[in-house]
Amino acid sequence: MSLTRVVLASGRSLDLAELQLSSTYGGMLEGYPCKPVNEMRIRGLRHWAARAFPNTPVHLVPPAREYPDQYSGAFGPVEVLPEVACVGSFHSTPLTPSNDPVLHRSHLVLIWFQPTPTVPSGCEAVPELREVDWEGLARDHEL
Repeated sequence: MSLTRVVLASGRSLDLAELQLSSTYGGMLEGYPCKPVNEMRIRGLRHWAARAFPNTPVHLVPPAREYPDQYSGAFGPVEVLPEVACVGSFHSTPLTPSNDPVLHRSHLVLIWFQPTPTVPSGCEAVPELREVDWEGLARDHEL
C-alpha cells in the first residue's frame, strides 16, 4: 500500500512508500541561509537517504533558490531554499519490459524541497518533482 501516487509529466505513476519532511532551516542557531549552509544541508540529506535506503539510488531534484536583496555576510549572499526538505522512497512498474511486473518494481529515493509540508499527490506535486527522469535514474529490483 502506498501513501499516495504521483504522476510524472511523462505520464508514469509513482507510488510513495515512505516520506520524511523536515524544516529546511530548522535548528539553525547561527548564521543565515547562504550557499555553504544550503550545500551542507543537501549533503546531510543525501547522506541520510543513502544510509536509510542502501540498495536504492538517490537523486536530488535541483531546488529553486531565491536571492533576496539582503545584506551579504561573511559566507556570501543570502540564498534561500523552499521551507520544507523532503526525502521520499518511490516505486513504479519495472523499467525493463522483460521483467515480470508482478515480481519486479523500479525504485528511486528522491530528495526535493517544497514551500509547504504537504504530501505530493497526483499531478499536484511541485513541478520539479514531476519532471524527474525516472527511466534514467531509477533501478529495477525483484520483490
